[in-house]
Amino acid sequence: MADAPAPAQTQPKLKTRKLRQRACDEKSPKGKLCFGHLKRWYDYPREVERMVGRGAELYRCERCRTLYRPDTSELPRSYTLRY
Repeated sequence: MADAPAPAQTQPKLKTRKLRQRACDEKSPKGKLCFGHLKRWYDYPREVERMVGRGAELYRCERCRTLYRPDTSELPRSYTLRY
């Protein structure tokens, strides 16, 4: 039996979140929106780290796995406020 070829590594899709965006706005091939919840992603693989940098704030859709960077006009949510 011949070995099956390994699946090609696809580059993850990287988008920028809109102001206060909480749901994914990626369209499927049929044209429907995903609407998956965006969750903060802390432990991402090395190939993603090479794309966005080390320790970057990153969000990922639960359904389609699209990656989102935070909006540039929002304050970073990486650190908690201390009073």
